[in-house]
Amino acid sequence: MTLSPERKRELLCQMYTIRAFEEKAEELYAMGKVHGTMHLSIGMEASAVGSIAALRPDDLILSTHRGHGHCIAKGADLNKMMAEFMGKETGYCRGRGGSMHIADVESGNLGANGVVAGGIPIAVGVGLGLKMQRRDQIILCFFGDGAANTGAFHESLNMAAIWSLPVVYVCENNQYAMSLSVRKAFAIERISDRAAAYGIPGVTVDGNDVMAVYEAVKKAVDRARAGGGPTLVENVTYRWRGHSKSDVNRYRTREEIEAWKKKCPIKRFRARLIEEGILTEEEADRIRDEAYAAVDAAVAFAEASPEPSLDTIEEGVYA
Repeated sequence: MTLSPERKRELLCQMYTIRAFEEKAEELYAMGKVHGTMHLSIGMEASAVGSIAALRPDDLILSTHRGHGHCIAKGADLNKMMAEFMGKETGYCRGRGGSMHIADVESGNLGANGVVAGGIPIAVGVGLGLKMQRRDQIILCFFGDGAANTGAFHESLNMAAIWSLPVVYVCENNQYAMSLSVRKAFAIERISDRAAAYGIPGVTVDGNDVMAVYEAVKKAVDRARAGGGPTLVENVTYRWRGHSKSDVNRYRTREEIEAWKKKCPIKRFRARLIEEGILTEEEADRIRDEAYAAVDAAVAFAEASPEPSLDTIEEGVYA
């Protein structure tokens, strides 16, 4: 499961790109150029990047309302993403989906979902389809800790288990379901312990360690591809920003946030690559600067793109 030095550099680039994209999206929102709401994953980059690094290019993912990182790690076009955020015709969903509904089917991203736990049962259907068609692809399904307390979670994991479907469930435990702490929402220490109820493996890893995430998800992916059925992986991480842009953060302390910022997944992985001799400080800075420049270029593309025409605004509306 060892990754090449070049692949590790690519993962650091993806993490910087996610951070840059979300910081820019937050800035554009404050300027009134992005409408609706958004759910940022700043501080959670290792979970998305490490998990998706374990997949083949033809494998599939299902994302969440906090899914910008998943989309980028799966190989998204930054221009199309930013255009979608800004409601432009050149966006992934022609400016009609916005932050919570980006999909890139060509790259294997079957879409984000604004419904908490919405993707978990969809993964059962996708997994069943893959198995019935005897394809050796797998579906990786992301969701948050809050989704793990819904009926959809329990019913879906049970069905995936009894049918031995090629699904890997990745719970991004960022400590809060909106404002509800996991310490108040669960009577168990590890969400992954729930896997035992369905007779499948469950593992909890440091979600801010991109290599630990990769190794855990890779093992689950290999098991699913070999016909062994689903696995529940819990990535323990933390979102630095509020639940959404309307979150005033009254339920947690500044000290708690600062303590988690010291566990920054990007700084940790950067330091590791430098220590391993894979990168120099200058090369790491160049990777960071190129990521931020790519995001700036995406903003320029989006701002120069046309608004959707009123003549076609109802295309894609079925109800």
